[in-house]
Amino acid sequence: MASSRAEEVAEVLFELKRAGKVSTYSHIAKRAGFSAGSNGKVMDSCLKVVRRDWPHLHWWRAVKDDGLLETGSEQAKKLAENGYDVEAAGDKVKIISMQTHVMVWLEPEPAPVAAAAEAEPADAEEAEEVETTEEA
Repeated sequence: MASSRAEEVAEVLFELKRAGKVSTYSHIAKRAGFSAGSNGKVMDSCLKVVRRDWPHLHWWRAVKDDGLLETGSEQAKKLAENGYDVEAAGDKVKIISMQTHVMVWLEPEPAPVAAAAEAEPADAEEAEEVETTEEA
């Protein structure tokens, strides 16, 4: 049985698939409502579950925060097969121009407190008018 975290990660991976993007462990975990963990260990665990339970999802779109991939890894091959250019970075590889491929979700703007406070009295007045009209 999949964990709720893995289910949330699966949803985020589906968003990435539809957008044709990749994202970092931290961004994905934040979008899913938790922390990626030390060195991405929580995300690694979630991705193992995703690969097992939802093999059709693009697990390989989740990239470690440093952007480095193991040379010759299945993930590097999948990224290259899907049009992401990778280059050597020491003994590892990374996506070329990763910033252009990474999806980052913006948090919604909080509603201004003053505007919400101004709306309350108007609603109360409208409610009183409705009660008065119904009584008449």
